[in-house]
Amino acid sequence: MPREKTAQIDEKIIVSQIDFGELYNRVREILEAARKRVARSVNSEMVQAYWLVGQAIVEQEQQGQSRADYGEKLIVSLAEKMKVEGFKGFQSRNLWRMRDFYLKFPKVNAVRSQLSWTHYRLLLKVFSDAGRSYYELEAAAENWSTRELERQINSRFYERAIAFKEKPQIKNKGKKKAAKYQPQDFIKDPFVLEFLNLKDIPDLTESKLEQSLLDHLQEFLLELGRGFSFVARQKRITIDGDHFYVDLVLYNRLLRCFVLIELKLGALTHQDIGQMMLYTNYYTREMLEEWENPTIGILLCAEKNDAVVRYTLPENEKQIFASRYQDFLPTEAELVEEIERERAKLLQLKGLEKE
Repeated sequence: MPREKTAQIDEKIIVSQIDFGELYNRVREILEAARKRVARSVNSEMVQAYWLVGQAIVEQEQQGQSRADYGEKLIVSLAEKMKVEGFKGFQSRNLWRMRDFYLKFPKVNAVRSQLSWTHYRLLLKVFSDAGRSYYELEAAAENWSTRELERQINSRFYERAIAFKEKPQIKNKGKKKAAKYQPQDFIKDPFVLEFLNLKDIPDLTESKLEQSLLDHLQEFLLELGRGFSFVARQKRITIDGDHFYVDLVLYNRLLRCFVLIELKLGALTHQDIGQMMLYTNYYTREMLEEWENPTIGILLCAEKNDAVVRYTLPENEKQIFASRYQDFLPTEAELVEEIERERAKLLQLKGLEKE
């Protein structure tokens, strides 16, 4: 066979292989997308089915005898019958969960298709209606995995966010109508960084703390809340030849602003606060586009003196926040103690404002 003709055949084979590879990849993407849609659809249907099972149980209880043990006997009998009929996953404890599911989420059309039954099983453990609704909304909006949702519940994410929101904000008579999101909506005190395992880091320094946060960036952004993305570390700012370095620069798409974070191992000082004021002022004046909002600064420290923070910052300052960090999950008792302490400070500040 002539060399020219052989080359043409080889070229056709190569082109055919390339075309086949592209076709295969496209078909695979189509099928994988379809599988995901089917999985989401099946998951949504099963969650709604469990809700309907819970509804049926409650309605039967209401129609049945008034004895206190009627509901328990009803569920035991139903579980036994389901087992005999070959239905898996309908043991007594799961039927109780379905009953609880119906009672705590009384509208089936409000059940979110993004969340699995495992998500809702975790949500059922949340005591307050407000907290349960908050975690449900955040889990759906931020596409939290069940592990992420469990971590947020265990870290009392909702309670910490609410406790900080209750802190006084200086009134501004000329203030326009509030935007949908406010900086204080994204600030907590304390921030919980248990995922860093700081006790296992020998001779902890601010540099090591910064590196550890970057090594656990996904968990850190989860703890910060909605809308955060990483921009830079040790970002250099040059002012009249002097160089300054911001520990972490983030951006929040909901607030439409930069978020600067400075890390402090020890107690917060007025010099630290002044440094953050310099950074936020520079970013606000030099780095923003017309459609962006003023920069937020977060001083993340091991200890803080609220009086130092209050007297260092201007009275109308709403862009700089000081929050502590802790390397362990708070217990309910610790959280209650923290909230009571913050409320006492609030009453004290109100007294100072009246004077």
